[in-house]
Amino acid sequence: MASATYPFTAIVGMDDMRLGLLLNAVSPSIGGVLVRGEKGTAKTTAVRSLAALLPDVVTVPGCRFSCDPAAPDPACPDGPHADGPGHARPARMAELPVGASEDRLVGALDIERALGEGVKAFEPGLLAAAHRGVLYVDEVNLLGDHLVDSLLDAAATGVSSVEREGVSVRHASRFLLVGTMNPEEGELRPQLLDRFGLTVEVAASREPDERVEVVRRRLAFDEDPAAFTAKWAAEEETLRERIAAARALLPSVRLGDGALRRIAAVCAGFEVDGMRADIVTARAASALAAWAGRTDVLAEDVRQAALLALPHRRRRNPFDAPGLDEDKLDEILNSFEDEHENEDENPEPEGPDGPEGPDDDGPGGGGPDGGGQQPPQDSRGPEGTPDVPQQRQEPAGSGPASPEAPDASEGAPAAGEAAETPAVAASAPFRTRRLDVPGLGEGADGRRSRARTAHGRTTGSRRPRGALSRLHLAATVQAAAPHQQARGRSGPGLLVRRDDLREAVREGREGNLVLFVVDASGSMAARKRMSAVKGAVLSLLLDAYQRRDKIGMITFRGADAEVALPPTSSVDAGAARLEKLPTGGRTPLAAGLLRAHEVLRVERLRDPSRRPLLVVVTDGRATGGTEPLRRAARAARLLAGEGTASVVVDCEAGPVRLGLAAELGRELRGPVVTLDELRADSISALVHTVRTTHTRRAA
Repeated sequence: MASATYPFTAIVGMDDMRLGLLLNAVSPSIGGVLVRGEKGTAKTTAVRSLAALLPDVVTVPGCRFSCDPAAPDPACPDGPHADGPGHARPARMAELPVGASEDRLVGALDIERALGEGVKAFEPGLLAAAHRGVLYVDEVNLLGDHLVDSLLDAAATGVSSVEREGVSVRHASRFLLVGTMNPEEGELRPQLLDRFGLTVEVAASREPDERVEVVRRRLAFDEDPAAFTAKWAAEEETLRERIAAARALLPSVRLGDGALRRIAAVCAGFEVDGMRADIVTARAASALAAWAGRTDVLAEDVRQAALLALPHRRRRNPFDAPGLDEDKLDEILNSFEDEHENEDENPEPEGPDGPEGPDDDGPGGGGPDGGGQQPPQDSRGPEGTPDVPQQRQEPAGSGPASPEAPDASEGAPAAGEAAETPAVAASAPFRTRRLDVPGLGEGADGRRSRARTAHGRTTGSRRPRGALSRLHLAATVQAAAPHQQARGRSGPGLLVRRDDLREAVREGREGNLVLFVVDASGSMAARKRMSAVKGAVLSLLLDAYQRRDKIGMITFRGADAEVALPPTSSVDAGAARLEKLPTGGRTPLAAGLLRAHEVLRVERLRDPSRRPLLVVVTDGRATGGTEPLRRAARAARLLAGEGTASVVVDCEAGPVRLGLAAELGRELRGPVVTLDELRADSISALVHTVRTTHTRRAA
């Protein structure tokens, strides 16, 4: 007997999440929903509960691709289908695990049979299993980019394609896409965020009574799932019927010209890129009207749809927090209403019957008429607005303090030790040079260092390791050709056996672990200088985000070094740590390098295929203890002896330069770049100057 599913109607709070899921159940064309939130907030429970509410699916008996007998897919690999009665079954929910392969997602083609027998032997993947159901991707931000691209393409087009050496298989793949993620573990790229129709933020309630009710219901379910499910059966059936009724009503919903103009005004006012935001908002507003049992889209539907469809489309870089300013949203909608009220008073408009019809009757902020109040569309639920970050908050003490402000730290600094100064803001980030790890790796797909990857240019062939997915056709033919006579070949076909198959060896680029070791001591404490250093590190963090790296950060100052950010995929977490980083104290350079050695040792055990790149940001000075420079040199040689690729960013400034950073670079056996040389545009300017000079001489 299958295990019981927690009832959807028994979930406490989480109004935004429930509404986003229900709207997609009513109108899958919205494009799915991305649920962002901390761990333990019932994300997975809600998705599994929703699948149990979806109407049954009628399929062609025996079809592995869930074809509808009323309109079977003409390209179905199991087709063509004969006419006959269909088979009703519950809607499926397919789950895509983080470690899944591309073949598991899109399906696998038997290359050996395709070459030897000339048949398309295709094993369906999760995209086929999710057709006409739900595809759930937990931790979608940790999936490989190629997997995310494949599933989002299928979600957008409704078709999944598998291409292997000229053999193509296509099948229908339309599903409700739900992704969940914990932002602490890294963000999705903005262009991938845009492919999700809606996004919601979830967080555990801070209200004691609500938390008590959550625990009470969960304990009751775990103690007796059958009894708990039976208790909520009536509510579940009512919700199931409402979803079916809203689906049936949706084609009759009228999206008037007034509603479309409101949507366009809101999307233009928030300066979202492209037109997908307008389309998704329009579909979500129509679904809201159908969910409320109406055939007209009101202003309150547009407002609620915008709150779900626009926050993730306003991100300009990975350091921007998603969110929508509700005051600005109301201001845009109110301005729209005022403008059109003035037009109504003007005798020049088209005629007395405005194109907006009943849309003009609804106030911009949602009225008390009850029409739009039926769904749980007041997204400001028990947790309230604070659950959706509207703006990245400034950490305590990180504001631009006045340089004349006295130091508030207790006690006077020790002799030779600079006092701690408040954190300063980073200078504007810039495009940096690409810093990479020498050699050829085999890590996760990325955009930094050369590596053998599943995607990239073909550089050779080898015998397959496990199931064959990347056939090297020329090498396979070359291996099979000498044996054709011995195998009794008599026709035009090539007789291929398993031992003849060769898979392609491809070279692309990998993502690395970029570990920053940042000098925050007194020698770096000049405000202008530290601002430039933070700007450089921020630029490198942005570069790491674009190249799909993991990042970590170690800072050293005073008496020791600390891991400010353990290795993670969340570069915005690194930016937040950097923003509030104070400076001052002695310069324990050796401690920083030794702490880096320990972090890298642990990470090699956790992820041995991901190669590290150590970026040391310092002026090379070392103080504290006996022979601090010698101890730093020994620590650097320890890292170099283990083959750690390193780069030293020389932050030394002023007319008198000691060249200590260059000495450190020699001990680490890595290059040394200045802050100016770190800029990509400084090299571009040099190339431009050389070309200009050459052109003038030629003339």
